[in-house]
Amino acid sequence: MSKKSLQGIIEALLFAAGDEGVSMQQITNVLDITDIEATNVIEEMKEQYNDESRGLQIIEVGGVFQMVTKKEHSDYLKKLVESPGSGILSQAALETLAIIAYKQPITRVEIEEIRGVKTDRSLQTLTAKALIKEVGRADGTGRAILYGTTKEFLDCFGLKTLKELPPLEEATEDDLDEEADLFFGLPN
Repeated sequence: MSKKSLQGIIEALLFAAGDEGVSMQQITNVLDITDIEATNVIEEMKEQYNDESRGLQIIEVGGVFQMVTKKEHSDYLKKLVESPGSGILSQAALETLAIIAYKQPITRVEIEEIRGVKTDRSLQTLTAKALIKEVGRADGTGRAILYGTTKEFLDCFGLKTLKELPPLEEATEDDLDEEADLFFGLPN
């Protein structure tokens, strides 16, 4: 395998691993190369990324390699994150957030049962915006992730505690009949 191919694969591994990073052992196992070969390729990549025209760099933290943005670009990244367009949540994300706020701790499957649709994308968005976080694992098979809201959620919505959430209105039988009439009603 060529050095360029190895670099491309390692770059893809670092990108896919994100914040978790990739250990030297993972790199050598995946690529079926020695520690020395992997070290040489990574050091060469670090040098290439050190060019001022690049916005990323490869670092080693706690025994894992990560691809991260360069510190000198932090002001620009901060502007991006704080820009007005970044605060908008989709209707799906808002619905998911409301379910988590009222039913926490709750699993993805439970949220999907309530919403009736997949929630993977909404959960990713809400986690990225630090409005929700993993608060534990459910008992039972698979030990599903339990989600709950964060301090940032409370700050964002001006709440001191979750007890300040407005009460949920209970649906009455009349409401359900009216909704059914609207849904099933045929024009005269």
